[in-house]
Amino acid sequence: MRQIRETRLALPFSGKRGECAFSSGRYASARSHSLGQHCLRSCRTNSRSAVILALLVLPLSLNLLGCVGTTLKGTSLATPSSARQPTLSVLTCATASMTGAGTDTCTVTLNAAAGAGGQLVSLSSNTAAVTVPSSVTVAVGAMTASFPATISAVSTTQTATLTASSGSGTETYGISLTAGTPTLTLLTCATASMTGAGTDTCTVTLNAAAGAGGQLVSLSSNTAAVTVPSSVTVAVGAMTASFPATISAVSTTQTATLTASSGSGTETYGISLTAGTPTLTLQSTSVPFGDVADGVPAYQSVTLTSSGTAPVTVSAGSVSGTGYAISGVSLPSTLNPGASATLEIEFDPTTPGTAEGAVTLTSNSSAGTMSTISLSGTGVAPSYEVDITWNAPADSSDPVVGYNIYRAVSGSSTYQLLNASYDSATSYADVTVASNTSYTYYVESVDAAGNSSIPSNTYSVSVP
Repeated sequence: MRQIRETRLALPFSGKRGECAFSSGRYASARSHSLGQHCLRSCRTNSRSAVILALLVLPLSLNLLGCVGTTLKGTSLATPSSARQPTLSVLTCATASMTGAGTDTCTVTLNAAAGAGGQLVSLSSNTAAVTVPSSVTVAVGAMTASFPATISAVSTTQTATLTASSGSGTETYGISLTAGTPTLTLLTCATASMTGAGTDTCTVTLNAAAGAGGQLVSLSSNTAAVTVPSSVTVAVGAMTASFPATISAVSTTQTATLTASSGSGTETYGISLTAGTPTLTLQSTSVPFGDVADGVPAYQSVTLTSSGTAPVTVSAGSVSGTGYAISGVSLPSTLNPGASATLEIEFDPTTPGTAEGAVTLTSNSSAGTMSTISLSGTGVAPSYEVDITWNAPADSSDPVVGYNIYRAVSGSSTYQLLNASYDSATSYADVTVASNTSYTYYVESVDAAGNSSIPSNTYSVSVP
């Protein structure tokens, strides 16, 4: 029989006192145990507690000898074991290849159920064309968990590699990305509503950068009130392009729908068009001319302004009153919001006296279809004068003290003395002339005795 190796452990012991028979490496009594069993017996010797752990490894079932009459109470010896975390064993996706943009559903699988709190699986992608969450958690008791892989359209064919790691396992999965024509995903405009006329700026957006040569986007509008180009090109490498939408004023509220198409995508955008209000504003509603000489026209102007949110049309204009006339605006005339025109008004009286008149304009103004400008003025006879000058006698031996001025209506031989006293100057202003009349003048010099010289040469003038 092979000798038993003894291991003594200095451990507390509580047991029933008994005899221990131990001789020549063998116990006095024995129990039969199977292979690999441990026999633990204790003996109390020399008032000291000891535990003897005997381990016998034999190829067959043997008898183990131990202490006699000794019984252990509440003493056990356990061999520790450590729990191992499940390992990631599989990473797979529903789609192994994709053309253009889309979403793939991928799944991670552990080799055992996740423990308490679940198990985190780290995720990554080697390309920005495919994005995945940074991690996914396998729920407690489960072996699998799914996550989305968001795929963008690419301009060149390539392979995206997804990587998942958990425990001691790391798995990869490749998704083949095939280059396709980017698809239109968005059409938007800066202004969603407009009152009256104006211009809106709109933008189309693709789901990926346009390839070589750029990408054409077809455009259209469902109403003549909003016009757009037939197409716009997204430049190579770009994802967006802008275009103008020209909006005309409408008489009734409506919605214009713009449509853009490219690749497999079609998008629409609605612009609410609110009916504008045409309004005509006059700079003045009253024009006084004051005194105006007969036959000498006077002019004043009035500014017409479109002050509403829709174009105003002046369809007709008329003027009343003697001597009045209008010009400067060709009728009918349409003024867009904010635009203006200048109306010229003329007063040309032919006879002295007060003259009243009015300008009447017809339009589609919300303030009233008839706009009136009152006119007033007074015609007066024109005031004329004839200025006469002469040279004093150079060689007179008789000193000259003044001059007499004579006038006759042309065609008459009768002259009238104009000045009541001698005119000492060599000039005279005749302010008593009448219009449409011709006159003839001459001058005589006078000495201190009142003697007059012979008449000077004559001078004739016509008053308009």
